[in-house]
Amino acid sequence: MLPDFTYVRPSSVKEALSHLTEEKTRVMAGGTDLLGCLRDEVFEAHHVVAISHIDALRGVREAEDGGLKIGALSTISEVAEHPVIKRRFYALAKAASEVASPQLRNQGTLGGNLCQKPRCWYYRGAFHCLRKGGDICYAVGGENQYHCILGGDHCYIVHPSDIAAALTALEAAVHIAGPAGTRIVPVEEFHIPPGENPQKETVLRNDEIVTHVVLPGTRKGLRSNYRKVRARRAWDFALAGVALAVQFASQTVAKARVVLSGAAPVPWRCREAEEVLVGKAINAEIAKEAAGAAVAKAEPLSRNGYKVTLFRNVVEEELLGISH
Repeated sequence: MLPDFTYVRPSSVKEALSHLTEEKTRVMAGGTDLLGCLRDEVFEAHHVVAISHIDALRGVREAEDGGLKIGALSTISEVAEHPVIKRRFYALAKAASEVASPQLRNQGTLGGNLCQKPRCWYYRGAFHCLRKGGDICYAVGGENQYHCILGGDHCYIVHPSDIAAALTALEAAVHIAGPAGTRIVPVEEFHIPPGENPQKETVLRNDEIVTHVVLPGTRKGLRSNYRKVRARRAWDFALAGVALAVQFASQTVAKARVVLSGAAPVPWRCREAEEVLVGKAINAEIAKEAAGAAVAKAEPLSRNGYKVTLFRNVVEEELLGISH
């Protein structure tokens, strides 16, 4: 059963912010993650502020420079199917199309997907783990076949969002409204690694709301894609995923962003792989070298060593695919 809580449904961002002053207040967009967390007693909520009726947080708008402004309440389905996103920022549309099931994509939102809680079965279960204020990560000595191989530091979750990896690769930024005004945070810096704070997933403060995401203007020669490997075709989170945004000058890589999903507690940017690619034409040898660089620092746990090989192969295949 859901616990008791008060519920308000504001019609503007300003009104919504006015309700975020009390302790244990939660913002609800699509509700696909929040309601499950409350039902499973992952955390408490004494007050719920439902922002689903704030029209200003919806829609996709084109900027003069070719960039896009996507409202935080835009559904995952809208992002996946939007013709401009598919044409200019294919990695984002592809990542959105790979999220969960059609029903969840119709209900879930862009902002909610970025802010969702981790899916670790210890965090979601009846374990007082480090992320819930305890003093241990049970995955270290337990069932850890789906946990991280990169960036593990005390807590070994993997970040659950496909979209966050694509937005990081595409150099997107999150716009956040709060009592002091608006601030802009690159998606790459939006999520907090457990080494900094194992009990927070994002830089979002309790009195703030994500309003929209901005994608920069289209760069000449940009090609992007997202690949997700999972145990089942639908519903599952990534065992291994990679978002690529590669800018070509003729056949040579002028700039590259390689971001892994399902690998680390945050969307994991592989700068070592990017360094291999820049200034070169992608061929079989370069793709293999970059893929190896992407997992060179991997430190698998007792049951997830298979992920190293899986990521290496996925990155290599996608690099070869995007070069043609």
